Amino acid sequence: MSTPTPPAETVTALARRYRLELDMGTVPNTPVWTLVPGVTEFTPKVEPTQQEVTTYDAEGWSEQAVTMLAWSIETTLAHRHHPTTGAFNAAQEALRRASRSFGERSYVRVRYYDRNGAPDAQQGTALVTWEPSGGGPEDVDTVKVTLTGSGPLVEIVNPAAGGAVTAKSGGGA
Repeated sequence: MSTPTPPAETVTALARRYRLELDMGTVPNTPVWTLVPGVTEFTPKVEPTQQEVTTYDAEGWSEQAVTMLAWSIETTLAHRHHPTTGAFNAAQEALRRASRSFGERSYVRVRYYDRNGAPDAQQGTALVTWEPSGGGPEDVDTVKVTLTGSGPLVEIVNPAAGGAVTAKSGGGA
């Protein structure tokens, strides 16, 4: 029995590799991708719905089939505002407004990707839940944002492929 060759991939990826952007465009089919700043936690999820499909042919073993996929993003944001005017960040405000809207205005288009250019990039339409964290006088203003997918989460070509988007050049996330 031979010893398997160790993998070449020995460096652990960092959680902060993700960049979240919101389509702030107002013209159909002309996206204006805008950084959602202040991301302090980011958890993308794809959860399958599984149904039992066991038949007599399985000889007593249970069989399952995936019949639906649901996606979401849970993120925590440091609530950003302008140092002089006090106005909150436009992308964060768009998320907050969508969370308090009905119909078409309650949906946002988002994309997220590996800021280092790895082939990990997705895009979709989502509903928004905006939950301020609150806290005491010593705490910073943070918000838990949940983006619940409505329709498919589509793999896209990573916008950072061919040139990394770093915190310095890309504004950070």
